[in-house]
Amino acid sequence: MMKKMPELLCPAGSMESLRAALHFGADAVYGGMKRFGLRAFAGNFDEEQLREAVRLVHEKGKKFYLTMNVMPFDDQLDDYVETARIAHSIGVDAAIVSDIGAIVTLREQVPGLPLHVSTQASTVNAAAVKHYQALGCERVILAREVSLDRMKAMRVQLDDGMELEAFVHGASCVAYSGRCLLSAVLAGRSGNQGACAQPCRWQYAVMEQKRPGEYLPVCEDTNGTYIFSAKDLNLMPLLPQLAEAGISSLKIEGRMKTEYYVAVVTGAYRRGLDLLAQGEDAFRAALPELLAELTCASHRESDTGFALDKPQQPGGAEGFHQEREYIARVMEPAAAGTPARLMLKNRFHAGDTLEVMTARGVFPVEATAFLREKTGETLDTLGVAGEYIRMALPIDVAEGDLIRGEVRNHRK
Repeated sequence: MMKKMPELLCPAGSMESLRAALHFGADAVYGGMKRFGLRAFAGNFDEEQLREAVRLVHEKGKKFYLTMNVMPFDDQLDDYVETARIAHSIGVDAAIVSDIGAIVTLREQVPGLPLHVSTQASTVNAAAVKHYQALGCERVILAREVSLDRMKAMRVQLDDGMELEAFVHGASCVAYSGRCLLSAVLAGRSGNQGACAQPCRWQYAVMEQKRPGEYLPVCEDTNGTYIFSAKDLNLMPLLPQLAEAGISSLKIEGRMKTEYYVAVVTGAYRRGLDLLAQGEDAFRAALPELLAELTCASHRESDTGFALDKPQQPGGAEGFHQEREYIARVMEPAAAGTPARLMLKNRFHAGDTLEVMTARGVFPVEATAFLREKTGETLDTLGVAGEYIRMALPIDVAEGDLIRGEVRNHRK
């Protein structure tokens, strides 16, 4: 019998991404404040923004987990604890932490704050999970190196009250659980302090010692080589096995991603889990469509990582691709046939076949001439991002629905 459906946990690197995650079906979101999370260059939240984010999440009956997974030095701990106190008073549902000293300190000084152990802690066995449970942690986010079979074996050794979380989608690091020093050495920006410059994605070549300046590419084409760059992760095909293994939460990577990316990936995994709840046959029948949907957002080559113990060779030389482009956001509800108010993101033309992304699915529509609010003129096309337009759509739409269309500004 299928176990309880896992929580769908989605990234909220900005308020726009948070709203998109909630709109398209996240059960919980995770995001950081301005310090102590491992995505220093995401939008992140200051104290007032975090208060608003938590209010929005709780208003919808969902959860907000705060990333505090840096490895703090002694001279950072006081500020670290104070940040945790503020977050706890605001009402975050847990703090995601990685350092053992931070865990012990928070458990002593902010005792009411639930703690989740970050994937940065590189947890790969049940003994470690039990240790974190003894320290008062409620959940462990497993290292990406743990296979499905090992997850399942680990689960049966643990109390029902101890939760396991696993990454299912997004970028992966070449280093063990992301604990990489390449960026700190090559760019002076430590990934363990949230400032990774992603040197694993850079192009590399070999230089022979006696031939300085003569660079030999370690590849079969002219793009350079990406020997340090892991493929992205995509475990959509393995949702039944993850649920059967007793994983409590499925995590999508992407706090540096756009709201469009978050909307596409969240919507696809939400639909996958909902179909799986109906039965595995329903999920399997829709799997090709779900995998195709994931290609509509910007993505690199992907595989199932270590989940099946068969990670593929490094990838990335061809860069990012996407099959659809973000066109506009619906700003307020509108009934079918009435002009919907849209905020433009990218150019489209009357006559284009567009798709409306809603919480209930994706629907094709044909673009028509539209009203430009700023001037009152009727146009067939406009390419000014941030402008408000009104265009009739043949279906009911809600605030937060997105419109996408032909790729004109990105790589297919």
